[in-house]
Amino acid sequence: MTREKLDTKERILKAANSLFYGEGIRAVSVDAVAHKAGITKKTLYYHFRSKDDLVTEYLKSRDQPNMDAFQKWFDEADGELSQKIFEIFSNIAKSADHPKWRGCGFFRTAGELAHMPGHPAVKAGAAHKKRLEAWLAAIFANEAIEDPGRLARRIVLLLDGAFASTLIHRDPEYVLEAGKTAQMLIENS
Repeated sequence: MTREKLDTKERILKAANSLFYGEGIRAVSVDAVAHKAGITKKTLYYHFRSKDDLVTEYLKSRDQPNMDAFQKWFDEADGELSQKIFEIFSNIAKSADHPKWRGCGFFRTAGELAHMPGHPAVKAGAAHKKRLEAWLAAIFANEAIEDPGRLARRIVLLLDGAFASTLIHRDPEYVLEAGKTAQMLIENS
């Protein structure tokens, strides 16, 4: 792919990220994405066959940055394993306190497409969640925790519950409470 094509595709994805995350995938038209990217709708469709493809690529483009953030928060945290995991929740709580915070884009997109479980974007969201779970399981296995996969799944459930509750109540304390619960689970493992 030429640099110009890549730049255009990156601009489209940047616009899609901003609009889809901020307003939701159903509320945002392809026209709005094209306008924000400074291109024509025809150019957008040159890079993405459909809005479904664009939504799927939007989620895929969020996967690695989210994983990098979790890794960074974990690596920069001091203390025992339970404290390092709590710091992930603590950083999410800080993010959730920002007025532009809209929760987990993967979770929200899956909610908007709940009637379409086979949609490629739903599959991309599920892949991200599984990747997060596998990353946590590897950390727990490295610490010789018994049944690291089960503990990782429980932590992901706490994260998703924290995202949902915080989005509903607009109160980051839900994330911190979930983080404290995660600490207890880890300490008792």
